Amino acid sequence: MPLWKIYHPENAFTEQDKKSIAEGLTAIYPLPKFYVGVVFEQIPKHSFYIGGEPADDFVRIWVDHIARQMDNDAIKERFFAAVNKLFTPFTTDRGLRWELHVDETPFSLWRIQGLRPPLPNTPAEKKWRDENRPSDY
Repeated sequence: MPLWKIYHPENAFTEQDKKSIAEGLTAIYPLPKFYVGVVFEQIPKHSFYIGGEPADDFVRIWVDHIARQMDNDAIKERFFAAVNKLFTPFTTDRGLRWELHVDETPFSLWRIQGLRPPLPNTPAEKKWRDENRPSDY
């Protein structure tokens, strides 16, 4: 799973913005769609500080990667290029500053519904994806 936690100023994103961002993030990954989670956390005015000063124009993004790790520089560069392309219209172009980081957790420390997901890119993972896809996908 990638889990995206997006901390943002109040009213920075509309419901449609959030849906567009979540769909765009899901499309970045060659994964079963239900692996990709996105949480938008609205931060009240004067509740985010950088360098001791209020930062009411700042979006902080924290990504947890578990289903896959980025194991070479070319993959990392493609990933960050796709993320920059997706977020720029919603942040930089609106006068918002933004920052993100990615944590990578070992696959062996991940469970869904108490079950260990199948290994990446295996026939078992394809079967898992097909059998566990929510009906709205």
